[in-house]
Amino acid sequence: MDAFYASVEQMDDPKLRGKPLAVGGAGKRGVISAASYEARVFGVRSAMPGFKARKLCPDLIFVRPRFDRYKEISSQVRKIFFEYTDLVEPLSLDEAYLDVTENKKGNPSATLIAQQIRKQIFDEVGLTASAGISINKFIAKVASDYNKPNGQKTVNPEDVIEFLEVLDVKKFYGVGKVTQAKMYQMGIYTGKDLKSKSEEFLTQHFGKSGGHYYRIVRGIHLSEVKPNRERKSLAAERTFSENIASEIYMLERLENIAEELQKRLKNNKVSGRTVTLKIRYSDFSLQTRSKTLPYFVSDADILLETARELLYQEKMRDSVRLLGISLSNLNTGKEKRKEKEKEEVEIIQLRFDF
Repeated sequence: MDAFYASVEQMDDPKLRGKPLAVGGAGKRGVISAASYEARVFGVRSAMPGFKARKLCPDLIFVRPRFDRYKEISSQVRKIFFEYTDLVEPLSLDEAYLDVTENKKGNPSATLIAQQIRKQIFDEVGLTASAGISINKFIAKVASDYNKPNGQKTVNPEDVIEFLEVLDVKKFYGVGKVTQAKMYQMGIYTGKDLKSKSEEFLTQHFGKSGGHYYRIVRGIHLSEVKPNRERKSLAAERTFSENIASEIYMLERLENIAEELQKRLKNNKVSGRTVTLKIRYSDFSLQTRSKTLPYFVSDADILLETARELLYQEKMRDSVRLLGISLSNLNTGKEKRKEKEKEEVEIIQLRFDF
């Protein structure tokens, strides 16, 4: 979807159409969740501090996020996806992978299917969407950003290598700002530059990701579309109106965060074993500290106690602007099956003891 949150706000309120708009970030400490294309002209982007966005665009309009509304629209869009294929892998509220190799419409052209889906979304929901079409998820993802907004890009099998060779490495999905800077320092600016490096070289300088970069620049990405994508973690966090330097005040905030996370875990009927404390300092640097427990938890008291232990694990580097708690290693999928198998083994052992 194109500038999803912002586009929903403009659709629901005609007064906002055609104007630079930012969702979230209105307060002194706020962060932009989404920016309309009118705002992006000024350089406003998601994850940008609100005060910085205001400097770039003095006429920027801030609106509060309405996640229930975004989820409602997202459900309508996904319903359309399932009219074409059951192989739908959501990445977020506004994005998903679709495998249309075999589709419900019997249409042999993925390009035409993308056009139909985009038209149907516009006709039934009222929003524009963009699409990337290619031989695997990685290239389709890169292509989906190519002709935004309200466009699509098809990369045919015979064009894959040429497409990747001329692409700036910063446009490779998975290459963040830090990796981009490192690649630039090494003289790796395009896919062709990246392709000239051996797998050994890339692994030496980028670890496990090096092998990934070696394969994707050659158009190799074997990940299938997984319709039942398992949730890997749940989190809650807070950005504060003023920096916090006292660990006592931090613990007070963490108590509220732990209670919020407990609610989300309860609503999703999951628990987990790995507690991670997220700390964003006043200079915007980020630090995480984690601990894996020997049992599954979802209780706020245990979450808070573990977060407290992680907070005091080492001295704080600076005052803090954001704190968060996340829980991973959830009892879904593999973890749930492992736990069930463990319980079955224990039952069998007890029976033998008797």
